[in-house]
Amino acid sequence: MSTYIENVIAVLNQVEGFEKITKDECTMKRLGGMTNIVHLVETQNINLIVRIPGKGTEDYINRTFEYNNAMAAWRAGVSAEILWADVKKGVMVSKAINEIQTMTPDLFSARKGSPARAGVALSKLHNSGESFDFRFELFNMIDDYLKILSTKNAELPEGYHDVVKAAEPVKESLESNPTTLAPCHCDPLCENFLDDGKNMWIVDWEYSGMNDPLWDLGDLSVEAHMSEQQENEMLEAYFGQAPTEAQRGRVIIYKAMCDLLWTLWGLIQHADKNPAEDFWAYSIERFERCKKLMQDSNFEKHTNAIKKN
Repeated sequence: MSTYIENVIAVLNQVEGFEKITKDECTMKRLGGMTNIVHLVETQNINLIVRIPGKGTEDYINRTFEYNNAMAAWRAGVSAEILWADVKKGVMVSKAINEIQTMTPDLFSARKGSPARAGVALSKLHNSGESFDFRFELFNMIDDYLKILSTKNAELPEGYHDVVKAAEPVKESLESNPTTLAPCHCDPLCENFLDDGKNMWIVDWEYSGMNDPLWDLGDLSVEAHMSEQQENEMLEAYFGQAPTEAQRGRVIIYKAMCDLLWTLWGLIQHADKNPAEDFWAYSIERFERCKKLMQDSNFEKHTNAIKKN
């Protein structure tokens, strides 16, 4: 029996009703994950998700915040129910959402109506009235990630600090016209969206917090490689109408800023020797995409639209 299976069984044995379950009484399937070890466990009566945190994640993830926010997202009706968690170790067991498709960029293109369903799910979360622990503050997180990288003697892409400096007008625009904060996912990878054809469910609340809700929309557009048509579909479903110039401006700006932030996240994974993928290439791709969008002739127009709102 592999170490992974032993670890999953050991976790399940701590959950009420599964104290004596053995590997012969369930079927396990390793799921994708960039930092964590995640398994779908199918039992006779219920399917479960067992999440064991990856190495080094304790440097930048508060597991108490994650648990509290995951429970709030469940109450909001957009996420799975958490059955058991060891907050100190970051281990979590939740109910599996059955008969769903784990989304990818290709599926957001192929599954009719999926951008709209994602927009509706995010609107449901943002307008739920729930409150998340943690305040997701973009520029503070950039500073924090840079500090983490400095302790690892990690290399940065050439010109990274110059781009952070060039983003100062963005910071000033956002601060000059702050929006009402809402409970946000903050890390809307396609794979964190589960589609059953009628509703879109959202999982994995490691980076969640109170944030400008349009961050989630801009970031998801980037992660799903959405076309302009797909992005419009998502935004119109979210707002119930076409977005204003200021709303669209925020979405565009966050498309650049999420790449600026997640570049550093990727570099931390690279420094930690995370084997999930080539995180140096991941970071460079995100950084180049950020620069391209910020250098677009319309970027300043979007920045100014926020001030005028």
